[in-house]
Amino acid sequence: MRIVSALAVALLGMSVVGAVTSYGIDTPPPYGGTTAAVVDDTGNLRVPADYRTAYQLLGSWVVAADDGPGSRELHVVYASPGTIAAYRKDGHFPDGAVLVKEVFDTRTEDMTTGTVSSAGALAGWFVMVKDDVGRFSGNKLWGDGWGWSWFDATDPQKTTSTDYTTDCRSCHEPARQSDWIYTHGYPALTR
Repeated sequence: MRIVSALAVALLGMSVVGAVTSYGIDTPPPYGGTTAAVVDDTGNLRVPADYRTAYQLLGSWVVAADDGPGSRELHVVYASPGTIAAYRKDGHFPDGAVLVKEVFDTRTEDMTTGTVSSAGALAGWFVMVKDDVGRFSGNKLWGDGWGWSWFDATDPQKTTSTDYTTDCRSCHEPARQSDWIYTHGYPALTR
């Protein structure tokens, strides 16, 4: 009788697990492809090792010097493969799109063409990953349809960001209407 009761409990347990798996849990799938190399199972981001060769150049920005000629920073932005074509097709970043922004300090000097600013030391990277399905709702680096993280140049594997709402979003607030990205500065996205 004990064996029969134990078997009944085991079968009931397996049935409950099967029912919950089939109907009760609506967990978004993890990322695949190139995005899986950037996002781990808990939503932690890292700088992709091959972004300069495998990704497409999206565009660049310069931040003017506070005083005097030249610029203070140079931002060079890359998009994961297929992101630009997808955006040009329907005006939206696809789920899993990865944007990597390199931030360089600049050096400014006089050259034959005039005063020129060029990339100096790498200060760090800003990485964003598009998330249309809310995969990491409990992770403070995810929200508003994106994963957000800053990485100092000394460690591309460990973010210094702790909460995107305080560490990242304020700089992107003026771009809220264009999905938090300053799309007007990227000619490659022009449709």
